[in-house]
Amino acid sequence: MSVLGLRAVVIGAGIGGLAVARALALRGADVTLLEQAPEITEVGAGLQISPNGMAVLRGLGLETALVAASVQARAVCLKDHHDTLVVRLDLGRLADPAYHFVHRADLVALLAAGARDAGVKIRLLQRVTSVEGGAHPVLHLANGAQMTADLVVGADGLHSVLRRVLNGQDAPFFTGQVAWRAIVPNTEGRGPEAWVHMGPGRHLVSYPLRDGTAINIVAVQERKAWADEGWNHGDDPANLRAAFADFGAPVRAMLAQVTAPRLWGLFRHPVAKTWQRDHLALLGDAAHPTLPFLAQGASMALEDAWVLADALAGTDTVAAGLADYQSRREARVRRVIAAANGNAWKYHIRSAPLRRAAHTVMRLGGQLAPDRMMHQFDWLYSHDVTAK
Repeated sequence: MSVLGLRAVVIGAGIGGLAVARALALRGADVTLLEQAPEITEVGAGLQISPNGMAVLRGLGLETALVAASVQARAVCLKDHHDTLVVRLDLGRLADPAYHFVHRADLVALLAAGARDAGVKIRLLQRVTSVEGGAHPVLHLANGAQMTADLVVGADGLHSVLRRVLNGQDAPFFTGQVAWRAIVPNTEGRGPEAWVHMGPGRHLVSYPLRDGTAINIVAVQERKAWADEGWNHGDDPANLRAAFADFGAPVRAMLAQVTAPRLWGLFRHPVAKTWQRDHLALLGDAAHPTLPFLAQGASMALEDAWVLADALAGTDTVAAGLADYQSRREARVRRVIAAANGNAWKYHIRSAPLRRAAHTVMRLGGQLAPDRMMHQFDWLYSHDVTAK
C-alpha cells in the first residue's frame, strides 16, 4: 500500500518514536507525535549505536548528524575486576566498523530535528490515557480531548498505555540486579574504547562521549534489595563506590568523580505476545524491553522503526503491513534479548576458578582467532534492515 496521506499518530518522543515518525513521514504519511513531557529532553546517559543501528540512521538520512555528535568506537576491552585485560575486541574487524558512542540527549535531539524536517507535527504536554482500536483508532487524552487516526504507534516505553490495550497488564519480575548510571569528566584521556570490568556479582561498563570530554558509566550489581524500575532515581555516590571498592584503580578513579548517580532496578518483562491489532502497533521497549547487557536497546528501536514503515509501504493494507512488521521483527528481538540475558551471567561469575577458566578461554580466543571472535557477532551487527 502507499502510506501517502496515511494519518499516523505516534505516542512517545523517545528514540523509537522519533525514528518511526520520520520514517513514516518520509514515505508520505501525515504524522503527529504526542509527548506527555513539556519538552523533548533526556536524562544524562550514554548509549551505543552498533552498525545495525547505524544502517537505519543512514537510511533515514541522519548518519552525518550522528557521526558529528558521537565518538566512533575502536574496540571493546573486557577486563577482570582488578583491571587485567582479558580480551580486546577490535571493532575495525567488523564488516562495517560504524560503531558509535553517543549521549542519549544528542541522539534524541538529532532525531527530533529530523522528524520536524520531515514534516512531523510534535505536540508536547499530551498524555494519552486510553486508545480504542479499529479502522480509525481513537485516542483519549488526559486533557479531555480526543484524536482519530488511521494508525497509532505506541513507542511509549516500559509503561506503555498501548501495550496494556493490546496485551493487558503483564507482571515483570525483579532480576536481583540494580544499575547505576553516571557521567564524569574524561580526566585520564581515555581513548575511543568501551571497557567492561567483570567481577563477582558485578560489572561496570565505561566509554567516552562528546568528543571524548566525558565518560559514561553503567555499573550493575546483584543484590536482594530491589530498587524501583525506571532510571531517574537519585542515589548517594558513596553507595556506588562501596559496591565497587575492590575493583582496580581505574574504576575507583572514575567512581571518585561521580557526584549524582542515577539508580534503577532491572526488571525482566516478557516480550509482548501481541504487537499489533486493529490499526495499533507497539515499537521498541513497549513491545520488547531488554536488559542493558548487549547495548542493543536503541538499535532495536531503530530497526523496529524502519521495518514498521517499510512493511506498511510494501503491503496492501494497514493490517497486512502490521502483521508483516511483527513477523519480520519478533524472532530477531527474542534472540537479542536472550543474548543480553546470557551476558549478565558471563559478566558476573562468582566462582573464582570458573571465572579464571572463562577468562582464559576468552583470552586465548582473542589471541589465536581474533577474526573468529568478531564474526560471532555477525548475526547481530551485520544485519541491515534497510537492505533490499
